[in-house]
Amino acid sequence: MFDFTEEELNRYSRHILLQDVGVEGQEKIRNAKVLVVGAGGLGAPVSLYLAAAGVGEIGIIDGDVVDLSNLQRQVIHFTKDVGIAKVLSAKEKMLAINPNVKVNAIQDLLMANNALDIIKDYDFVVDGTDNFPVKFLINDACVMAGKPFSHGGILRFEGQTFTHVPGSACYRCVFGVLLPAPSPPSNVMNILDLLPSFECF
Repeated sequence: MFDFTEEELNRYSRHILLQDVGVEGQEKIRNAKVLVVGAGGLGAPVSLYLAAAGVGEIGIIDGDVVDLSNLQRQVIHFTKDVGIAKVLSAKEKMLAINPNVKVNAIQDLLMANNALDIIKDYDFVVDGTDNFPVKFLINDACVMAGKPFSHGGILRFEGQTFTHVPGSACYRCVFGVLLPAPSPPSNVMNILDLLPSFECF
């Protein structure tokens, strides 16, 4: 039984008109829970679009604050937001575009000791990060937890993306093992030490 309000039916009418979405598909979107890791150049537009689309619950995790230099590409943040937490800035805009969604603002870093606990309540994870250690961390945590995720990466004028679903090739399958950096982030890459049962596809 669908219980969309008249306002929601109007808001999502362009989705509902699509043969492959319809009311049933919009109901699935409303019941979905998506985690976005990173509120920067990739996470900013992704978060706005997820909210606009009516994804029922959206988590966004980032430990950074808005800087003036972010504003030419991180479209979810405005000049007035400089100096405040990116996740709080993002949450404000997401709720402004769609007050019907729930936004969980997590002002923290995704680390080996919290990744599995943070992702466990979400159906899908979006990797909007900008460094390899965290990308491997997201991959490993999602593979271990059996969660699908979408990887995104961009450098200057080139970008790449792919989606992993449980049982298919993952980020490690494509890019191999991350070589140790001279000064690796504190405990980002220790998830394999915490849970050594990781198996690649």
